Amino acid sequence: MAKLMSKAKPICPYRLTSLLRLQKDPKLALELFRNPNPNHEKTLQTKPFRYNISHYDLIITRLGRAKMFDEMQQILDELKYDTRINPKEIVFCNVISFYGRARLIDHALQVFDEMPEFRVERTVKSFNTLLNVLLKCGKFDKMKKTFENMEKHTGPDACSYNILINGCVMSGRFEFAWNVFDEMLKRGLNPTVVTFGTLVYGLCSNSRLEEALKLKEDMTRVYNVRPNGHIYSSLIKGLCKVGELNSAIGLKQEMVRDKVELESGIYSTLISAMLKVGRKEEVSGIFEEMRENGCNPDTVTYNAMINGLCNENDFEGAFGMFDLMRERGCTPDVVSYNVILGGLCKDGKWREAKDLFEDMPRQGCIPDVVSYRIIFDGLCDVMQFEDAALILDEMIFKGFVPRCERIHKYVDGLCQLGNENLLWTVLNTLVKANVIDVDIWRMVISKVCKEEELSNAFELVETLIVPQVEIANR
Repeated sequence: MAKLMSKAKPICPYRLTSLLRLQKDPKLALELFRNPNPNHEKTLQTKPFRYNISHYDLIITRLGRAKMFDEMQQILDELKYDTRINPKEIVFCNVISFYGRARLIDHALQVFDEMPEFRVERTVKSFNTLLNVLLKCGKFDKMKKTFENMEKHTGPDACSYNILINGCVMSGRFEFAWNVFDEMLKRGLNPTVVTFGTLVYGLCSNSRLEEALKLKEDMTRVYNVRPNGHIYSSLIKGLCKVGELNSAIGLKQEMVRDKVELESGIYSTLISAMLKVGRKEEVSGIFEEMRENGCNPDTVTYNAMINGLCNENDFEGAFGMFDLMRERGCTPDVVSYNVILGGLCKDGKWREAKDLFEDMPRQGCIPDVVSYRIIFDGLCDVMQFEDAALILDEMIFKGFVPRCERIHKYVDGLCQLGNENLLWTVLNTLVKANVIDVDIWRMVISKVCKEEELSNAFELVETLIVPQVEIANR
């Protein structure tokens, strides 16, 4: 066996490419890249391995996806000085994207700036990659500066303008977005469905629905660009938000007529709006139409139904939706439970809410901070302070805290109740969690000073604060 191993042929560059593609473990891939022929060191020591661009591309991609940035940078440094190889631009587009996903903007900018040192020309492709990274990381000023710098190297294309327009909309600079759109047209670049989708979304977000609807018409009539599902979704949500439900339904029918794919989100928006304005009888028709069109209701759709039923205090119907979801292979999520919890607490049904809350883990749904806050607030509202204290202790143990104003209201309620033992227990819990403030101290000490001797107030402060100060000073 040893002889067979010693006689095995060394790995050639072509074989290394195949092995790197097959090796999914980034650490093993790096080891393979560093030492392709560990059993032939003596015979190959005078002849270094001849790496090619595929080897560098594969290992850089593997390391970047694994966020092994130090190792990736070492490979890049080696590539820089391997003058036999002229890397492709796509390699650096990938590296910039890897750094962007990790929000390492300075590293992404540095790689972009150093591309010429790697014998790589920066084209509109790498500029757009950097623009997109800056957009996703919210670096709008740097994105604008990069866009302006494109003129020195390569002219921006429609994609460049789309990214800049998106950045303007996301940063609230909507009028500037229009200026960019006008500049795009002056340069003779044709706007795309992405361009119009971003502008329509921005108009709808700013409640400028008439302008948004006009732009939808213009994009077809003037620019010969058909609106897609994203554009219709923005318009329908905007119309539902201002109560223009009939207009929203009209757009939905237009989508059906023009064979634009209807996603579950649009149906969910319409169902939620119908329930909000009391048109409950129309919901079943929308629900069935959704299924007929091959668009299966998702959790968001069912949650919209549950929310509408809870708003009408139809909790039997809301729980029935849970059963229907499970029958159709859709599992209720934490939002589903939170909607019903909120409805029950709002209606004063704290026992039912508490039972549902306690049943959540058994149903495979772990309560989140919203769940705890809903049940805590609900118990406080009906003065179930002892149960609220248990929830408070549990939520703080899990790293959650109630809203500040709710803590104030709860402590004030305990002071009014006169249950000093429970009050001290709650205060101790709040102190340990470091969520007690000056206003609460004033409230409690004022109560102690009114009902007991002044010395007891100092004793209370010393009992609750001093142990925490000692812990902090360790």
